Amino acid sequence: MAKTEIAAAPLSAFGRKFLPLMTSARIAVLQPNLADVVEYRKSGLSLNHVVGCPLECSYCIRHLYKNFEIKVPRALMSDEEAVAALTGHQYFRPHVTPIQLFNKATDPMLPVVKPHTFNTLRLLDERGLTNHVLVITRWRVEEEDCAILNSFKNIKVTVLVTYSGIQHTGIEPVDSNIAATSLKTLYANAKSYRTILYWRPIVPGLNDTDKHLAAAKALSEHAHATVFTGLFFRDEIAAYYEEEGLPSPYDSTARRKIMPEQMEERILALFRRSADSEEPWGPLFRKTSCGVAYAQGLADYNGHFGIKELCDICPKRQLGLCAAAWNAPAKADADKLAAELGATGPVEITERAIITEGLAEQPRYFMQHGYGFQVHSREHPHRERRHGRAEIGWQGQQEGTTDHEPADLA
Repeated sequence: MAKTEIAAAPLSAFGRKFLPLMTSARIAVLQPNLADVVEYRKSGLSLNHVVGCPLECSYCIRHLYKNFEIKVPRALMSDEEAVAALTGHQYFRPHVTPIQLFNKATDPMLPVVKPHTFNTLRLLDERGLTNHVLVITRWRVEEEDCAILNSFKNIKVTVLVTYSGIQHTGIEPVDSNIAATSLKTLYANAKSYRTILYWRPIVPGLNDTDKHLAAAKALSEHAHATVFTGLFFRDEIAAYYEEEGLPSPYDSTARRKIMPEQMEERILALFRRSADSEEPWGPLFRKTSCGVAYAQGLADYNGHFGIKELCDICPKRQLGLCAAAWNAPAKADADKLAAELGATGPVEITERAIITEGLAEQPRYFMQHGYGFQVHSREHPHRERRHGRAEIGWQGQQEGTTDHEPADLA
C-alpha cells in the first residue's frame, strides 16, 4: 500500500469555502457521543463538528466512535453554531477550560477541514477568550497557515504534531515525513502560538529501534516541547487489526495507553542530560497538558504536580510554576461540588489527588481543570509510576484488572 497522499491546495485556493452540512437523517445514525459535538476529554473540552477522515491510521480513536468508515469530511453544523454550543456548555468556563479542536473525528489541517479550523479559532478569539486551545494534526502545515495561527490575539493556541516514524503502511498509511516537515515549519514560524512534537504511538516492534528513537530526538529540536506516549489498544482497535490481518502489538487490550516500562527507560536514557542542568531531560514530558503548559510558560492545568513520579523529568523552572499554582481545595467545597455533579459519596483529598466515588469521567475533568488538582475515581485507581497508563509491560502488573470505561483520552 502506498503512503497516503492528499492534494494540498494553497489557502487562497479554497479561501472560506466550507463543507456541506450533514443531513439530519445522516446525523441521526451516528453514535450519540459523535452526534454530540462537545465532549470533555482529559486535555480539554473537545469540539468536533466535522466528521470524516481519509487518513486510515489503523489505531485511530475513531474506531471507538464507530466512524472509521466515514472517509469524506462533513460538517454537523456551522462553526458559529458549534462555538455557541461549546461556550454555552455546562462545563465551559471562560479563560479556564482547555479546549481541543477536531481531535476525535477528523484531522484539523486537511485541506477541506482547515477553513473550519481557522474560522472556529477566529470565532473563539473574537470573544476575547484566553483559554488554551489545542489543535492536533499529522497533516501538512504551510507557512501561510502559520501566519493565520500567529494572528490570534487572545486564545493560547498550541499545535501538537503527531509523529510516530512507523513505516508499516498497513498500520499507518500516512508518511511520517509529512508530520516532521509540518513540525519544522510550525516551529520556524511560531510567534504567538506554540508547537509540540506529539511523539505517539510508540509501539514495540514497530518504531522502537535505536534509529527510530534517535530520529525522534533529533526532531524534538524543532518543537517547544515533546510529549511521548504509547498506544491505545482497545477491543475495537484489536478487532480491526484482526480483520485486516495486521500484526497485533499486544496479547491483550487495555483501558489506558500502553507504554512498557523498558520503553520508557530507553527514552529517558536517550534524552538524559547532566543532572545539574536546569532541564535534566530537556523539555520532555509524559503528559499532554504538561507539555502544553511548559510551551506556554504556565502551570499545568491538569494539576499533575501531586503525582511526583510524573514530575521527576520536568525542567526545574516548570516545577516552580506548577508548585506555586498547586493548592488542594477545601474539603467542604470539593464535597459540595462533587455531590452537585453526581458523586455518590464524600471525596477524599490526598497529597496526590481528589478521590471521588460514583463520579463519571466528564465531571471529574470539570473539577480537575477548575481546581488545577488531579481528580480520580476510586473505582479506577491510578497506580504509582503507571499513572494513567496500562499495566501491560510493567513489573508486578495485575492481570485481569483492566476495564473499558472510555477514560484518559487525550
